[in-house]
Amino acid sequence: MRIDDMTIEEFKTLIGEVVEEKLKTLLFDPDHGLELKEEIEVRLKASLDSKERFSLEEVKDRIGLL
Repeated sequence: MRIDDMTIEEFKTLIGEVVEEKLKTLLFDPDHGLELKEEIEVRLKASLDSKERFSLEEVKDRIGLL
């Protein structure tokens, strides 16, 4: 079917499907369903429990982006 053969509703549906497909591609989590190693889980929990925080500028400086 060609676009010029579509009704407005068919065209809107097509556009909606294309947008939805693109959003799924952009928002897809490649790690979804993977198991988190215990070592990493412990480190993440420790990090979340820590009160130590760094500014964006400090992080940039540490990794050499400044």
